[in-house]
Amino acid sequence: MRAWVNGKLLADASAPAVAVTDHGLTVGDGVFEAIKVLDGQPFALTRHLRRLQRSAAGLGLPEPDLDAVRRGVAEVLDGQDLPLGRIRITYTGGPAPLGSGRGDAPPTVAIVAAPMKEWPATTAVATVPWPRNERGALAGLKTTSYGENVVALAHAAEQGATEAIFGNLAGHLCEGTGSNVFYVVDGELRTPTLESGCLAGVTRQLVLEWYGGREVDEPMDVIDRASEVFLVSTTRDVQGVHRWDDRDLEAPGPVTREAREVWLRKEREDVDP
Repeated sequence: MRAWVNGKLLADASAPAVAVTDHGLTVGDGVFEAIKVLDGQPFALTRHLRRLQRSAAGLGLPEPDLDAVRRGVAEVLDGQDLPLGRIRITYTGGPAPLGSGRGDAPPTVAIVAAPMKEWPATTAVATVPWPRNERGALAGLKTTSYGENVVALAHAAEQGATEAIFGNLAGHLCEGTGSNVFYVVDGELRTPTLESGCLAGVTRQLVLEWYGGREVDEPMDVIDRASEVFLVSTTRDVQGVHRWDDRDLEAPGPVTREAREVWLRKEREDVDP
């Protein structure tokens, strides 16, 4: 693992490097991106940095210096043998008073690169009882305020699942804690719209561009009619779902297999699509 903080590569990636008063630490005032590394190269870096900009603007943080972030990414990757890895870019409000109000210190930028294991081809998911708020101030932003996700994922783990699935306040299917959901009904591939409050996932958008699918908001029980389901994310790519709560599903189903084949081919054709 290698880490870069505020323009400097750390000699020891596990050493203290962020102030205890950092607003990202004290109140979760920050945004982040997780980026896949393929053969030492960051995948879809430009799309991830654009989303970092959007999330920062939505949270009211100063616009990040993307040239500096790109340099940091290059430095944490330089000299590392990473056939498969993950980069984490965290951008926070920087040191601030011990409360919700921001101070006048510059933002904190931390970038870490580390190896990553490949996910299994299929997994189980569990619906959680807490809804996403599609009308909230943070809806659709990739922020560091992940306490809700931590609780939901722990609940899912108790059910033997690796991902928790949220509905929203309207009762519609929304997203996972760190993934977007695709499902097949009557032979048609569907996924919730961004208006559902789900994150505008980079993998989600690429699947729609490369393979297709219809964006539509439907009640949670639409999954009862789904013939197959898959999750998409930076780390999962296209991953079939073999169990949703107590229901077993064909996984990977024919659409899932085809979408994954397209994904694996296209991601090798262009590292920054």
